[in-house]
Amino acid sequence: MKKLLLSSAIALVLFAPLLFAPSAIAQQRTAATVASVGDGDTIRVKEGNKAVTVRLACIDAAEMAQKPYGERAAARLKQLLPVGQVVYLRTIATDKYNRKVAEVFVGDRSINLSMVQEGQAVAYRQYLNGCNAKQYLTAEADAQLKRLAFWNQSTPVMPWDFRRGVQQATPQPKPRTVFQPTQNSLPACTKSDCDCSDFRTQAEAQRVFNAFPGDPFRLDRDKDGQACESLP
Repeated sequence: MKKLLLSSAIALVLFAPLLFAPSAIAQQRTAATVASVGDGDTIRVKEGNKAVTVRLACIDAAEMAQKPYGERAAARLKQLLPVGQVVYLRTIATDKYNRKVAEVFVGDRSINLSMVQEGQAVAYRQYLNGCNAKQYLTAEADAQLKRLAFWNQSTPVMPWDFRRGVQQATPQPKPRTVFQPTQNSLPACTKSDCDCSDFRTQAEAQRVFNAFPGDPFRLDRDKDGQACESLP
């Protein structure tokens, strides 16, 4: 029996890294040194002796041709990430241009999120899966309300639209204040996941929809701004 227990213990020690590797890798951050800043959402870093291009994940900054906002975003990123700055990369993917797509940290500060908080970049709605979507969308809404940087224009052209050739945007609706729910003001399902069956009325569902920018609970299936329209 002692030999069996000892063998089991040795096996657990040997194979524990394999058992727990997926979650460890998911949270792993790798160190790098900033070599240069290309624009408001792209940098070059050195990982050891290797030069790597990094596309900042979950954000999109104005293109350099979107003057003056693209140039200002690049200038601000250079301030946040000067050449020689040690950063930590939480890599999410590799894009079609063979760039690392990553969240870039200086200490515990997410530079990606800081750019959105300052209005120097917007939340990249098509590619938010690798980041905390609610955090990025709330930061964007706050910057828009304060008319910071990129948001200090009446009809901003989103970077992804500009790349498609759009030169002038249609008027944007006025940003709504992000509702700060209290402990008893919202259904309990908002602490995990909600769907339309959790609400008695459309008005109740709409209140939750308005409280969480980006519709993380998928209450507005047809994207018309009205949550759970089948409810009374």
